Amino acid sequence: MTVEVTKLPSGLAVVTDRMPHLESASLGVWVGAGSRDEAADEHGISHLLEHMAFKGTKRRTARQIAETIEAVGGDLNAATSIENTGYFARVLKADVPLALDVLSDILSEPTFDPEELRREQNVITQEIGATEDAPDDLVFDRLQETAFPDQPIGRSILGTPETVRGFSAKSLRAYLNRNYRSPNMLVAAAGAVDHQQIVDDVVKRFDSFAGPDAPDHQAARFGGGTRVESRDLEQVHIALALEGVPVKDPQLYSLQVFTSVLGGGMSSRLFQEVREIRGLCYTIQAFHMPYSDTGLFGLYAGTDEADAPELMRVVIDQIESATETLNEAEVARAKAQMKAGLLMTLESSEARLGQLARQMLAYGRPVPLDEIVARVEAVTVDSARAAGRALIGRGRPAIAALGPGNGLESTAAIAESLVRPAA
Repeated sequence: MTVEVTKLPSGLAVVTDRMPHLESASLGVWVGAGSRDEAADEHGISHLLEHMAFKGTKRRTARQIAETIEAVGGDLNAATSIENTGYFARVLKADVPLALDVLSDILSEPTFDPEELRREQNVITQEIGATEDAPDDLVFDRLQETAFPDQPIGRSILGTPETVRGFSAKSLRAYLNRNYRSPNMLVAAAGAVDHQQIVDDVVKRFDSFAGPDAPDHQAARFGGGTRVESRDLEQVHIALALEGVPVKDPQLYSLQVFTSVLGGGMSSRLFQEVREIRGLCYTIQAFHMPYSDTGLFGLYAGTDEADAPELMRVVIDQIESATETLNEAEVARAKAQMKAGLLMTLESSEARLGQLARQMLAYGRPVPLDEIVARVEAVTVDSARAAGRALIGRGRPAIAALGPGNGLESTAAIAESLVRPAA
């Protein structure tokens, strides 16, 4: 495989990975702006803009956008996250120029037709309602809000029905013009691609995004605290967060290994102890999400109301125990899982595309596989334990709980006990 990068005079980066064994290609445009780049009166506008990009341009109607890609057997999609937004397509190699044309068209010349806007505002309002009806999704929104209170990074990506319905074509265009700037964007492609052909097409099609750098993110502040909501549900849904580390932090891989040992799969400590041995839940997992300037370590479980306090006591015990007793076999298993995941990414153009985009957004360059493997291999039992101790030494956790009964407060209070002086 051949990775190539070109930085255009406008600041826009183009990165490709040619995968000769493939007959198709995945390509996309990423913008380094997401929900944490919204002003207080823009809550949900990043996600709405992502939807509206497909709803008509000066050259194509919404239907024509869909038909143009599907007529050649391809597909088109997009996603909004806290720190970036991506628009991507997968097509046969002969249709890469067509896909680039469509992607540039939907971002450079959207019409924001009032009738299409009204319909899409209604669609997103229904999406918000669906999340409210899914407590295992909603609890993560509540966790993010509790971990980062009164900050854009803590607000839900979807917005609220009131904010979403309040946006106009003018407000969408103002947000796009402020954030969709070449120095804040990249075009990535993987699979059956020719780097120079893509660079030439990008030069022709993306000149309208030239401009100054987009504003920086508002600095994040991890807050901690508890949010409990009594709801008429069959289960208690509880999530706990601690302040993690940013994507460039030297402890990142050690903390990722610690997280995997704790709750990263069926062999993890939490899965084995909480589900397999004690039968206290069906689902339990731990994760770590690194952002540009902070991180969020999280843990989620759903359980019966009566079992919630015991489950949380076991969870706290397992987290604290792992910081002192995590062992060589567990670390080796976690490292093997991470390396396997990296190699499996190379078998899919879509997965490789996402990996390249994330690396460019985080580090400004594609990171060679050997370099990543070396960082994984450098994790030791001592460094993983130290990452765990630092994790619970940064301050009080954030807790979000949804469910029936009066026991949520006591369960949250048990979770609050996960605090120790920093080393």
